Amino acid sequence: MPMNRREWLRTTGLAGAGLLARNAMADTTVTTAHKRPNIIFILADDLGYGDLGCYGQKIIQTPNLDRLAAEGVRFTQCYSGSTVCAPSRCALMTGFHTGHAYIRGNLQVPLRPEDVTVARLLKDAGYTTGLIGKWGLGNEGTTGAPDKQGFDYSFGYLDQSHAHNFYPDHLWRNGERVAIPENVQSEKKNVAAQKKVYSHDLFAQEALEFVEKHQKEPFFLYLAFTMPHANNEAGAVTGDGMEVPDYGPYADKDWPNPQKGHAAMVTRMDRDVGRLLGQLQKLGLEENTLVFFTSDNGTHKEGGAIPEFFQSSGSLRGIKRDLYEGGIRVPMIARWKGTLKPAQTSDQVWAFWDFLPTAVDLAGATPPATIDGISMLNTFRPLGLGGPLSPQRQHEFLYWEFHEGGFKQAARTGDWKAVRTAKDAPLELFDLKSDLGEQHNVAAQHPEIIASLEQYLATARTESEHWKVR
Repeated sequence: MPMNRREWLRTTGLAGAGLLARNAMADTTVTTAHKRPNIIFILADDLGYGDLGCYGQKIIQTPNLDRLAAEGVRFTQCYSGSTVCAPSRCALMTGFHTGHAYIRGNLQVPLRPEDVTVARLLKDAGYTTGLIGKWGLGNEGTTGAPDKQGFDYSFGYLDQSHAHNFYPDHLWRNGERVAIPENVQSEKKNVAAQKKVYSHDLFAQEALEFVEKHQKEPFFLYLAFTMPHANNEAGAVTGDGMEVPDYGPYADKDWPNPQKGHAAMVTRMDRDVGRLLGQLQKLGLEENTLVFFTSDNGTHKEGGAIPEFFQSSGSLRGIKRDLYEGGIRVPMIARWKGTLKPAQTSDQVWAFWDFLPTAVDLAGATPPATIDGISMLNTFRPLGLGGPLSPQRQHEFLYWEFHEGGFKQAARTGDWKAVRTAKDAPLELFDLKSDLGEQHNVAAQHPEIIASLEQYLATARTESEHWKVR
Protein backbone atom coordinates (compact mmCIF):
# COMPACT_ATOMS: atom_id res chain seq x y z
CA MET A 1 0.00 0.00 0.00
CA PRO A 2 1.21 3.57 -0.61
CA MET A 3 3.10 5.16 2.27
CA ASN A 4 1.74 8.29 3.85
CA ARG A 5 3.67 11.52 3.46
CA ARG A 6 5.39 11.38 6.86
CA GLU A 7 6.64 7.84 6.21
CA TRP A 8 7.83 8.84 2.76
CA LEU A 9 9.77 11.86 4.06
CA ARG A 10 11.38 9.70 6.72
CA THR A 11 12.39 6.85 4.36
CA THR A 12 13.80 9.21 1.74
CA GLY A 13 15.76 11.20 4.31
CA LEU A 14 14.10 14.48 3.35
CA ALA A 15 12.41 15.26 6.66
CA GLY A 16 13.10 18.52 8.45
CA ALA A 17 16.35 20.29 7.65
CA GLY A 18 17.29 17.69 5.03
CA LEU A 19 14.31 18.68 2.90
CA LEU A 20 15.14 22.38 3.25
CA ALA A 21 18.72 21.74 2.23
CA ARG A 22 17.63 19.88 -0.90
CA ASN A 23 15.19 22.65 -1.79
CA ALA A 24 17.98 25.21 -1.50
CA MET A 25 20.02 23.24 -4.04
CA ALA A 26 17.12 22.49 -6.39
CA ASP A 27 18.09 25.07 -9.04
CA THR A 28 21.31 23.20 -9.79
CA THR A 29 20.05 19.63 -9.88
CA VAL A 30 17.86 19.48 -12.99
CA THR A 31 20.68 19.66 -15.52
CA THR A 32 23.99 21.41 -15.83
CA ALA A 33 22.59 23.47 -18.70
CA HIS A 34 19.23 24.73 -17.45
CA LYS A 35 17.57 26.06 -14.36
CA ARG A 36 14.33 24.47 -13.26
CA PRO A 37 11.37 25.80 -15.23
CA ASN A 38 7.98 27.15 -14.35
CA ILE A 39 5.46 24.41 -15.16
CA ILE A 40 2.03 24.99 -16.69
CA PHE A 41 -0.12 21.90 -17.11
CA ILE A 42 -3.24 22.57 -19.21
CA LEU A 43 -5.87 19.85 -19.03
CA ALA A 44 -8.83 19.77 -21.40
CA ASP A 45 -11.97 17.87 -20.41
CA ASP A 46 -13.19 15.07 -22.72
CA LEU A 47 -11.10 16.24 -25.68
CA GLY A 48 -10.56 13.40 -28.16
CA TYR A 49 -7.23 12.25 -29.57
CA GLY A 50 -8.33 13.49 -32.99
CA ASP A 51 -9.86 16.83 -31.97
CA LEU A 52 -6.74 18.95 -32.71
CA GLY A 53 -5.36 19.87 -36.10
CA CYS A 54 -1.89 18.66 -35.11
CA TYR A 55 -3.43 15.24 -34.41
CA GLY A 56 -5.28 15.02 -37.71
CA GLN A 57 -8.45 17.10 -37.20
CA LYS A 58 -9.64 18.55 -40.51
CA ILE A 59 -12.62 20.69 -39.52
CA ILE A 60 -12.22 22.20 -36.04
CA GLN A 61 -9.81 25.15 -35.97
CA THR A 62 -7.00 24.90 -33.37
CA PRO A 63 -4.24 27.24 -34.63
CA ASN A 64 -2.70 28.01 -31.24
CA LEU A 65 -2.45 24.41 -30.10
CA ASP A 66 -1.09 23.48 -33.52
CA ARG A 67 1.53 26.21 -33.03
CA LEU A 68 2.31 24.88 -29.56
CA ALA A 69 3.03 21.49 -31.13
CA ALA A 70 5.08 23.08 -33.93
CA GLU A 71 7.20 24.86 -31.32
CA GLY A 72 7.64 21.80 -29.13
CA VAL A 73 7.07 18.06 -28.90
CA ARG A 74 3.95 16.17 -29.95
CA PHE A 75 3.64 12.82 -28.17
CA THR A 76 1.72 10.09 -29.99
CA GLN A 77 1.56 7.44 -27.26
CA CYS A 78 0.54 9.23 -24.08
CA TYR A 79 -2.25 7.83 -21.92
CA SER A 80 -4.64 9.40 -19.46
CA GLY A 81 -5.02 8.09 -15.95
CA SER A 82 -8.49 6.71 -16.62
CA THR A 83 -11.38 6.89 -19.02
CA VAL A 84 -13.37 9.30 -16.79
CA CYS A 85 -12.33 12.45 -14.98
CA ALA A 86 -11.84 11.92 -11.23
CA PRO A 87 -9.60 8.82 -11.34
CA SER A 88 -7.68 10.28 -14.28
CA ARG A 89 -6.96 13.43 -12.26
CA CYS A 90 -6.05 11.37 -9.22
CA ALA A 91 -3.45 9.48 -11.26
CA LEU A 92 -2.11 12.79 -12.58
CA MET A 93 -1.85 14.36 -9.15
CA THR A 94 -0.55 11.37 -7.13
CA GLY A 95 1.56 9.28 -9.51
CA PHE A 96 -0.43 6.05 -9.02
CA HIS A 97 -2.32 4.12 -11.68
CA THR A 98 -5.91 3.10 -10.98
CA GLY A 99 -4.90 -0.24 -9.48
CA HIS A 100 -3.27 1.63 -6.59
CA ALA A 101 -4.75 5.14 -6.62
CA TYR A 102 -7.16 6.04 -3.84
CA ILE A 103 -9.75 7.45 -6.28
CA ARG A 104 -10.69 4.96 -9.01
CA GLY A 105 -14.11 6.20 -10.10
CA ASN A 106 -16.40 9.21 -10.13
CA LEU A 107 -17.81 8.83 -6.62
CA GLN A 108 -17.53 11.86 -4.33
CA VAL A 109 -14.47 10.54 -2.48
CA PRO A 110 -11.80 13.06 -1.38
CA LEU A 111 -8.07 12.56 -1.28
CA ARG A 112 -6.74 11.74 2.19
CA PRO A 113 -4.18 13.64 4.30
CA GLU A 114 -1.59 10.94 3.56
CA ASP A 115 -1.98 11.26 -0.21
CA VAL A 116 1.02 13.11 -1.66
CA THR A 117 0.28 15.28 -4.71
CA VAL A 118 2.58 16.81 -7.27
CA ALA A 119 1.43 20.23 -6.04
CA ARG A 120 2.56 19.46 -2.50
CA LEU A 121 5.94 18.21 -3.67
CA LEU A 122 6.52 21.22 -5.91
CA LYS A 123 5.45 23.55 -3.12
CA ASP A 124 7.99 21.86 -0.84
CA ALA A 125 10.57 22.44 -3.58
CA GLY A 126 9.92 26.19 -3.54
CA TYR A 127 7.25 26.58 -6.22
CA THR A 128 4.14 28.71 -5.87
CA THR A 129 1.29 26.40 -6.81
CA GLY A 130 -2.05 27.28 -8.39
CA LEU A 131 -5.15 25.39 -9.49
CA ILE A 132 -7.61 27.06 -11.84
CA GLY A 133 -10.64 25.22 -13.23
CA LYS A 134 -11.97 21.80 -12.30
CA TRP A 135 -10.60 19.84 -9.33
CA GLY A 136 -12.86 16.86 -8.59
CA LEU A 137 -10.68 15.32 -5.84
CA GLY A 138 -12.30 16.80 -2.74
CA ASN A 139 -14.95 19.36 -1.90
CA GLU A 140 -14.74 22.29 0.50
CA GLY A 141 -14.05 21.30 4.08
CA THR A 142 -12.71 17.85 3.19
CA THR A 143 -9.19 16.45 3.32
CA GLY A 144 -9.13 16.53 -0.48
CA ALA A 145 -9.72 20.27 -0.86
CA PRO A 146 -6.97 21.94 -2.95
CA ASP A 147 -5.53 23.93 -0.03
CA LYS A 148 -5.12 20.63 1.86
CA GLN A 149 -3.33 19.06 -1.10
CA GLY A 150 -0.54 21.52 -1.79
CA PHE A 151 -2.12 24.40 -3.68
CA ASP A 152 -1.35 27.93 -2.54
CA TYR A 153 -4.19 29.27 -4.68
CA SER A 154 -7.29 27.72 -6.21
CA PHE A 155 -10.28 28.99 -8.15
CA GLY A 156 -13.01 27.04 -9.86
CA TYR A 157 -15.17 23.97 -9.40
CA LEU A 158 -14.42 21.50 -6.61
CA ASP A 159 -17.19 19.03 -7.44
CA GLN A 160 -17.00 17.39 -10.89
CA SER A 161 -20.79 17.28 -11.15
CA HIS A 162 -21.03 21.03 -10.45
CA ALA A 163 -18.53 21.48 -13.28
CA HIS A 164 -21.16 20.31 -15.78
CA ASN A 165 -22.76 23.74 -15.46
CA PHE A 166 -20.91 26.35 -17.52
CA TYR A 167 -23.09 29.12 -16.05
CA PRO A 168 -22.87 28.44 -12.29
CA ASP A 169 -24.19 30.80 -9.62
CA HIS A 170 -21.01 30.27 -7.60
CA LEU A 171 -17.45 28.96 -7.78
CA TRP A 172 -14.80 28.42 -5.09
CA ARG A 173 -11.71 30.52 -4.37
CA ASN A 174 -9.31 29.20 -1.72
CA GLY A 175 -12.11 27.29 -0.04
CA GLU A 176 -14.50 30.25 0.02
CA ARG A 177 -17.71 30.35 -1.98
CA VAL A 178 -17.70 33.12 -4.63
CA ALA A 179 -21.17 34.14 -5.79
CA ILE A 180 -21.87 34.85 -9.46
CA PRO A 181 -25.21 36.67 -9.16
CA GLU A 182 -25.47 37.32 -12.91
CA ASN A 183 -26.15 33.59 -13.39
CA VAL A 184 -29.50 32.40 -12.06
CA GLN A 185 -30.14 28.70 -11.61
CA SER A 186 -33.39 26.95 -12.50
CA GLU A 187 -35.08 24.38 -10.33
CA LYS A 188 -33.22 21.66 -12.20
CA LYS A 189 -29.72 20.74 -11.02
CA ASN A 190 -26.90 22.31 -13.08
CA VAL A 191 -29.33 24.04 -15.46
CA ALA A 192 -29.14 27.83 -15.53
CA ALA A 193 -32.26 29.92 -16.13
CA GLN A 194 -30.20 33.07 -16.77
CA LYS A 195 -26.82 32.74 -18.49
CA LYS A 196 -24.49 35.73 -18.30
CA VAL A 197 -21.03 34.73 -17.04
CA TYR A 198 -19.30 31.81 -18.73
CA SER A 199 -17.04 29.97 -16.30
CA HIS A 200 -14.38 29.10 -18.87
CA ASP A 201 -13.82 32.78 -19.59
CA LEU A 202 -13.21 33.38 -15.88
CA PHE A 203 -10.62 30.60 -15.82
CA ALA A 204 -8.80 32.00 -18.84
CA GLN A 205 -8.55 35.43 -17.21
CA GLU A 206 -7.50 33.97 -13.85
CA ALA A 207 -4.66 32.09 -15.57
CA LEU A 208 -3.32 35.31 -17.11
CA GLU A 209 -3.44 37.02 -13.72
CA PHE A 210 -1.78 34.12 -11.90
CA VAL A 211 1.16 34.11 -14.31
CA GLU A 212 1.58 37.88 -14.08
CA LYS A 213 1.42 37.86 -10.29
CA HIS A 214 4.00 35.11 -9.88
CA GLN A 215 6.31 35.91 -12.79
CA LYS A 216 9.31 36.56 -10.55
CA GLU A 217 9.19 33.21 -8.71
CA PRO A 218 9.03 29.59 -9.83
CA PHE A 219 5.41 28.53 -10.23
CA PHE A 220 3.29 25.52 -11.06
CA LEU A 221 -0.07 26.27 -12.66
CA TYR A 222 -2.55 23.43 -13.09
CA LEU A 223 -5.08 24.88 -15.53
CA ALA A 224 -7.94 22.39 -15.73
CA PHE A 225 -10.37 23.68 -18.33
CA THR A 226 -13.87 22.15 -18.54
CA MET A 227 -14.10 22.19 -22.33
CA PRO A 228 -15.40 20.38 -24.33
CA HIS A 229 -17.31 18.46 -21.63
CA ALA A 230 -21.10 18.50 -21.96
CA ASN A 231 -23.60 19.81 -19.47
CA ASN A 232 -25.24 16.42 -19.05
CA GLU A 233 -28.20 17.74 -17.10
CA ALA A 234 -28.97 20.51 -19.59
CA GLY A 235 -28.60 18.02 -22.41
CA ALA A 236 -31.21 15.78 -20.80
CA VAL A 237 -33.65 18.71 -20.80
CA THR A 238 -32.99 20.27 -24.21
CA GLY A 239 -31.05 17.65 -26.16
CA ASP A 240 -28.10 20.06 -26.40
CA GLY A 241 -25.64 20.08 -23.54
CA MET A 242 -22.75 21.74 -25.39
CA GLU A 243 -23.03 25.08 -23.60
CA VAL A 244 -21.07 27.88 -25.20
CA PRO A 245 -21.78 31.65 -25.50
CA ASP A 246 -21.63 31.58 -29.29
CA TYR A 247 -20.76 29.25 -32.11
CA GLY A 248 -17.91 31.44 -33.37
CA PRO A 249 -16.73 30.50 -36.88
CA TYR A 250 -19.21 27.62 -36.99
CA ALA A 251 -22.39 29.67 -36.55
CA ASP A 252 -23.40 29.40 -40.20
CA LYS A 253 -22.54 25.73 -40.62
CA ASP A 254 -25.32 23.38 -41.58
CA TRP A 255 -24.65 21.20 -38.55
CA PRO A 256 -26.72 20.11 -35.55
CA ASN A 257 -26.30 22.61 -32.72
CA PRO A 258 -24.44 20.20 -30.40
CA GLN A 259 -21.79 19.74 -33.10
CA LYS A 260 -21.49 23.51 -33.54
CA GLY A 261 -21.13 23.73 -29.78
CA HIS A 262 -18.42 21.07 -29.61
CA ALA A 263 -16.35 22.74 -32.32
CA ALA A 264 -16.89 26.20 -30.80
CA MET A 265 -15.78 24.95 -27.38
CA VAL A 266 -12.55 23.50 -28.74
CA THR A 267 -11.78 26.63 -30.75
CA ARG A 268 -12.60 28.92 -27.80
CA MET A 269 -10.25 26.91 -25.60
CA ASP A 270 -7.60 27.11 -28.31
CA ARG A 271 -8.04 30.90 -28.40
CA ASP A 272 -7.43 31.16 -24.67
CA VAL A 273 -4.39 28.89 -24.79
CA GLY A 274 -3.10 31.39 -27.34
CA ARG A 275 -3.78 34.25 -24.91
CA LEU A 276 -1.82 32.44 -22.22
CA LEU A 277 1.09 31.82 -24.56
CA GLY A 278 0.98 35.52 -25.45
CA GLN A 279 1.16 36.39 -21.75
CA LEU A 280 4.29 34.27 -21.35
CA GLN A 281 5.85 36.04 -24.32
CA LYS A 282 4.86 39.50 -23.04
CA LEU A 283 6.38 38.80 -19.61
CA GLY A 284 9.55 37.25 -21.01
CA LEU A 285 8.74 33.84 -19.51
CA GLU A 286 8.63 31.66 -22.64
CA GLU A 287 12.16 30.35 -22.22
CA ASN A 288 11.66 29.62 -18.54
CA THR A 289 8.29 27.87 -18.73
CA LEU A 290 7.49 24.30 -19.71
CA VAL A 291 3.90 24.11 -21.00
CA PHE A 292 2.03 20.81 -21.21
CA PHE A 293 -1.33 20.36 -22.92
CA THR A 294 -3.46 17.21 -22.83
CA SER A 295 -6.95 15.82 -22.05
CA ASP A 296 -8.26 13.88 -19.07
CA ASN A 297 -9.72 11.08 -21.24
CA GLY A 298 -11.19 10.45 -24.66
CA THR A 299 -14.04 12.22 -26.39
CA HIS A 300 -17.62 11.82 -25.17
CA LYS A 301 -21.06 11.04 -26.55
CA GLU A 302 -23.06 13.23 -24.19
CA GLY A 303 -25.25 16.33 -24.44
CA GLY A 304 -26.04 15.56 -28.08
CA ALA A 305 -22.41 15.31 -29.17
CA ILE A 306 -21.62 12.75 -31.88
CA PRO A 307 -17.93 11.65 -31.79
CA GLU A 308 -18.03 10.41 -35.38
CA PHE A 309 -19.10 13.82 -36.70
CA PHE A 310 -15.55 15.21 -36.36
CA GLN A 311 -13.80 11.83 -36.06
CA SER A 312 -12.84 12.98 -32.59
CA SER A 313 -11.12 9.69 -31.73
CA GLY A 314 -9.09 9.81 -34.92
CA SER A 315 -8.30 6.26 -36.03
CA LEU A 316 -8.71 4.90 -32.51
CA ARG A 317 -11.51 2.65 -31.28
CA GLY A 318 -13.75 3.80 -28.45
CA ILE A 319 -14.62 6.93 -26.51
CA LYS A 320 -14.93 8.07 -22.89
CA ARG A 321 -15.84 5.17 -20.57
CA ASP A 322 -14.11 2.66 -22.87
CA LEU A 323 -10.72 1.13 -22.09
CA TYR A 324 -9.98 0.83 -25.77
CA GLU A 325 -7.46 3.36 -27.09
CA GLY A 326 -10.05 6.02 -27.90
CA GLY A 327 -11.03 6.20 -24.25
CA ILE A 328 -7.53 6.54 -22.79
CA ARG A 329 -4.98 7.60 -25.43
CA VAL A 330 -4.82 11.40 -25.41
CA PRO A 331 -3.02 14.21 -27.20
CA MET A 332 0.03 15.43 -25.28
CA ILE A 333 2.08 18.46 -26.26
CA ALA A 334 5.10 19.85 -24.41
CA ARG A 335 6.77 23.16 -25.22
CA TRP A 336 9.76 24.79 -23.55
CA LYS A 337 11.00 27.46 -25.94
CA GLY A 338 14.74 27.68 -26.24
CA THR A 339 15.16 24.28 -24.59
CA LEU A 340 13.06 21.62 -26.31
CA LYS A 341 13.70 21.61 -30.03
CA PRO A 342 10.69 22.59 -32.16
CA ALA A 343 8.60 20.43 -34.48
CA GLN A 344 9.42 17.11 -32.86
CA THR A 345 7.29 13.99 -32.55
CA SER A 346 7.93 11.36 -29.90
CA ASP A 347 6.49 7.84 -29.69
CA GLN A 348 7.57 7.41 -26.07
CA VAL A 349 4.90 5.44 -24.21
CA TRP A 350 3.92 7.16 -20.97
CA ALA A 351 0.89 7.93 -18.83
CA PHE A 352 -0.54 10.49 -16.42
CA TRP A 353 1.06 8.83 -13.41
CA ASP A 354 4.44 9.69 -14.94
CA PHE A 355 3.82 13.43 -14.69
CA LEU A 356 4.46 13.67 -10.94
CA PRO A 357 7.97 12.15 -11.00
CA THR A 358 8.82 14.08 -14.17
CA ALA A 359 7.75 17.43 -12.70
CA VAL A 360 9.45 16.76 -9.37
CA ASP A 361 12.63 15.74 -11.21
CA LEU A 362 12.51 18.98 -13.19
CA ALA A 363 12.19 20.87 -9.91
CA GLY A 364 15.38 19.25 -8.65
CA ALA A 365 13.65 17.26 -5.92
CA THR A 366 13.13 13.53 -5.37
CA PRO A 367 9.86 11.76 -6.24
CA PRO A 368 8.38 9.20 -3.84
CA ALA A 369 9.89 5.76 -4.38
CA THR A 370 6.59 3.88 -4.02
CA ILE A 371 4.57 5.41 -6.86
CA ASP A 372 3.79 3.72 -10.18
CA GLY A 373 5.06 6.65 -12.23
CA ILE A 374 8.45 6.88 -13.94
CA SER A 375 10.25 10.17 -14.59
CA MET A 376 10.37 11.00 -18.28
CA LEU A 377 13.36 13.31 -17.86
CA ASN A 378 15.58 11.05 -19.98
CA THR A 379 13.02 11.30 -22.79
CA PHE A 380 13.31 15.09 -22.68
CA ARG A 381 17.12 15.20 -22.64
CA PRO A 382 17.72 14.26 -26.32
CA LEU A 383 14.75 16.43 -27.27
CA GLY A 384 16.75 19.46 -26.17
CA LEU A 385 16.85 19.44 -22.36
CA GLY A 386 20.47 18.33 -22.37
CA GLY A 387 22.44 16.98 -19.46
CA PRO A 388 23.77 13.42 -19.12
CA LEU A 389 22.11 11.13 -21.64
CA SER A 390 20.83 7.86 -20.22
CA PRO A 391 18.35 5.37 -21.63
CA GLN A 392 14.79 6.15 -20.65
CA ARG A 393 13.44 3.64 -18.18
CA GLN A 394 10.32 2.02 -19.65
CA HIS A 395 7.15 0.64 -18.16
CA GLU A 396 6.96 -3.13 -18.39
CA PHE A 397 3.18 -2.77 -18.06
CA LEU A 398 0.61 0.03 -18.06
CA TYR A 399 -2.59 -0.66 -16.13
CA TRP A 400 -6.16 0.70 -15.95
CA GLU A 401 -9.31 -0.40 -14.19
CA PHE A 402 -12.79 1.06 -14.40
CA HIS A 403 -15.81 0.64 -12.12
CA GLU A 404 -18.92 1.89 -13.93
CA GLY A 405 -21.34 -0.83 -14.99
CA GLY A 406 -19.14 -3.55 -13.54
CA PHE A 407 -15.40 -4.12 -13.26
CA LYS A 408 -13.24 -3.64 -16.36
CA GLN A 409 -9.47 -3.84 -16.85
CA ALA A 410 -6.87 -3.04 -19.47
CA ALA A 411 -3.11 -3.37 -19.69
CA ARG A 412 -0.39 -2.67 -22.20
CA THR A 413 3.02 -4.34 -22.46
CA GLY A 414 5.17 -3.44 -25.42
CA ASP A 415 2.81 -3.26 -28.39
CA TRP A 416 0.36 -5.75 -26.85
CA LYS A 417 -2.87 -4.33 -25.43
CA ALA A 418 -5.32 -6.40 -23.38
CA VAL A 419 -8.88 -5.39 -22.54
CA ARG A 420 -11.33 -7.12 -20.21
CA THR A 421 -14.83 -5.72 -20.73
CA ALA A 422 -16.44 -7.35 -17.67
CA LYS A 423 -15.31 -9.10 -14.50
CA ASP A 424 -15.49 -12.65 -15.87
CA ALA A 425 -15.01 -11.84 -19.55
CA PRO A 426 -12.01 -13.33 -21.35
CA LEU A 427 -9.18 -11.00 -22.23
CA GLU A 428 -9.19 -9.48 -25.68
CA LEU A 429 -5.73 -8.98 -27.17
CA PHE A 430 -4.62 -6.48 -29.80
CA ASP A 431 -1.28 -5.78 -31.48
CA LEU A 432 -1.20 -1.99 -31.51
CA LYS A 433 1.74 -1.91 -33.90
CA SER A 434 -0.29 -3.46 -36.72
CA ASP A 435 -3.81 -2.81 -35.41
CA LEU A 436 -4.00 0.62 -33.80
CA GLY A 437 -7.78 0.62 -34.19
CA GLU A 438 -8.10 -2.59 -32.11
CA GLN A 439 -10.25 -4.30 -34.71
CA HIS A 440 -8.70 -7.79 -34.55
CA ASN A 441 -8.77 -9.74 -31.30
CA VAL A 442 -5.80 -12.14 -31.56
CA ALA A 443 -6.07 -13.68 -28.10
CA ALA A 444 -6.61 -17.19 -29.50
CA GLN A 445 -3.40 -16.98 -31.54
CA HIS A 446 -1.21 -15.92 -28.60
CA PRO A 447 -2.02 -17.97 -25.50
CA GLU A 448 1.43 -17.29 -24.04
CA ILE A 449 0.87 -13.52 -24.16
CA ILE A 450 -2.57 -13.92 -22.60
CA ALA A 451 -1.10 -16.07 -19.82
CA SER A 452 1.55 -13.43 -19.08
CA LEU A 453 -1.03 -10.63 -19.02
CA GLU A 454 -3.41 -12.64 -16.83
CA GLN A 455 -0.58 -13.19 -14.37
CA TYR A 456 0.16 -9.47 -14.32
CA LEU A 457 -3.50 -8.46 -13.96
CA ALA A 458 -3.89 -10.75 -10.98
CA THR A 459 -1.25 -8.75 -9.09
CA ALA A 460 -1.61 -5.26 -10.59
CA ARG A 461 -4.10 -3.90 -8.08
CA THR A 462 -4.70 -3.58 -4.36
CA GLU A 463 -8.13 -3.86 -2.81
CA SER A 464 -9.99 -0.60 -2.29
CA GLU A 465 -12.64 0.29 0.27
CA HIS A 466 -14.68 2.17 -2.30
CA TRP A 467 -14.01 0.29 -5.55
CA LYS A 468 -14.56 -3.44 -5.16
CA VAL A 469 -14.34 -5.95 -7.98
CA ARG A 470 -17.98 -6.58 -8.98
